[in-house]
Amino acid sequence: MRIIVCVLGLLCVAGAVGAASLHLFPAAAMLALWAVIFLVGLAVERWRYKRLGAAPPGPGWQRTDERFVDPETGKLVTVYVHPATG
Repeated sequence: MRIIVCVLGLLCVAGAVGAASLHLFPAAAMLALWAVIFLVGLAVERWRYKRLGAAPPGPGWQRTDERFVDPETGKLVTVYVHPATG
């Protein structure tokens, strides 16, 4: 899915450049806007949803009884909670 969004973003960039070179500025602006939406969304998604760590998260975190299988890796994941922040 990330590859599809990246390709769509790059196609919008190419379309915006092409439309701007033909002096079609409203279309170029709209394609540039969609390019920004796709590419910034992709960057935020990569930042927000990090890969699973192999080690516990650090001091102050407590292991819970909750477990689930990560759909991306197929690995069993343990859920931790930080009591001070919930």
